[in-house]
Amino acid sequence: MPWSNQSGKGGGWKSGGGPWGQRPAGGGGPPTPDLEELLRKSQDKLKQALPGGGFSGPVIAVAAALIIGVVGFFAFTVRVNPDEQGVVLRFGKYVRQLPPGLNFRLPYPIESVYKPQVTRVNRIEIGMRGSGDARSVSGSVRDVQEESLMLTGDENIVDVDFQVLWRIKDASAFLFNIQNPTTTVKEVAESAMREVVGENNIQDLLTEKRNQAEIAVMALMQRVLDSYKAGIEINQVRLQKVDPPAQVIDAFRDVQAARADQERIRNEADAYANRVVPEARGEAQTILQAAGAYKEQTVAEATGQAARFDSVYSEYRKAPQITRQRMFLETMERVFGDMDKIIIDEKGGGSGVVPYLPLNELMKKQSAGAQ
Repeated sequence: MPWSNQSGKGGGWKSGGGPWGQRPAGGGGPPTPDLEELLRKSQDKLKQALPGGGFSGPVIAVAAALIIGVVGFFAFTVRVNPDEQGVVLRFGKYVRQLPPGLNFRLPYPIESVYKPQVTRVNRIEIGMRGSGDARSVSGSVRDVQEESLMLTGDENIVDVDFQVLWRIKDASAFLFNIQNPTTTVKEVAESAMREVVGENNIQDLLTEKRNQAEIAVMALMQRVLDSYKAGIEINQVRLQKVDPPAQVIDAFRDVQAARADQERIRNEADAYANRVVPEARGEAQTILQAAGAYKEQTVAEATGQAARFDSVYSEYRKAPQITRQRMFLETMERVFGDMDKIIIDEKGGGSGVVPYLPLNELMKKQSAGAQ
């Protein structure tokens, strides 16, 4: 590291850039005052303060001791702010880190100190510019399509805008292992997002996999930066916008609406099937059970009739005439049992049918009227 870039100062980025000449996130320490210039100014002030403008031996000694003490304090100490971490270089070589507070160091050009801000969270925007903290303000965001247009796994184009929040994890690695931290983080972020987008379909990125994509990009960025030994920690990846390109967004919304209608109709059909199929299965089971019962009943009746026929036939073989008469009477009983009958005795000497009083019909009418 050439000393000419330091100009005899404490080695902060504000006074001449980092070790690579870049201006990353961070700040430098207070400049070390020039010894000859400080002595000259002190002598001028003492001449003005003393009467007659002269110096005596003790006064000069006290002034010299005071000047040497002040110069020694600024030359051998450095103040590191609470949000900073001091990195000490001795003749351009890294030797140690300094915690916040007052720390001892050798004067320049022996040792120089860089003080990057390690607690500050830095933000990088990819695919857009100028969002700030008020993204909702009209006209505050400018789209950068060469960064935001990406190809998905199903060969569709998607417009992705996102932010990356990062901070310094290791000050020495951050200063000396990468030349341009902001550009490095931005290029790694864009590359990681393109890889993750290329592994997913556009529909997944627009719906349920947004959070998963953020986590995947964050993990991939951290692995790449760690392989660079960049000393950077990725805090968060925020997807601001994931949309189809503006030229086809209307057609894409129509497709989405058609898919939503398809899904709705499919759900209605599934609900109808879930209602009708169990009913049909229940009816089929009822019919099967009824058929089984009818079968058992019919078989039982047939078995009983066959057994009865066998028993009657056995008796018929023993006494045919009696059995025939019995069968005739039983049959006539079944036929005429529920019929209204009028019996006429032809042998009684009557010449014809005598009118009669239908008592049974009258009884039926009386019982029906009582009900």
